[in-house]
Amino acid sequence: MNRIERIQALLQSALTPAECVVDDESHLHAGHAGAASGGGHYRLRLVSAHFEGLSKVARHRLVYDALQEMMRQEIHALAMTLLTPGEAASG
Repeated sequence: MNRIERIQALLQSALTPAECVVDDESHLHAGHAGAASGGGHYRLRLVSAHFEGLSKVARHRLVYDALQEMMRQEIHALAMTLLTPGEAASG
């Protein structure tokens, strides 16, 4: 299983998303210190009912908690768009 598949599996297990799109942007950061350590740069769009009523910070914490085992070495940077199903439907 590659990193993107592992990210998706961990998020699916923790947050049962309606949508989970992970893009590897590591190639855009070649030469960056994080790239040298082997950690990848990723962009995430996640739609989950688990985000209902939560602040942006609380949503990010849920994702970081779900990916904790990968955040130590395999993920250097993670740009996130985290939406409720209602937010995703409205635009």
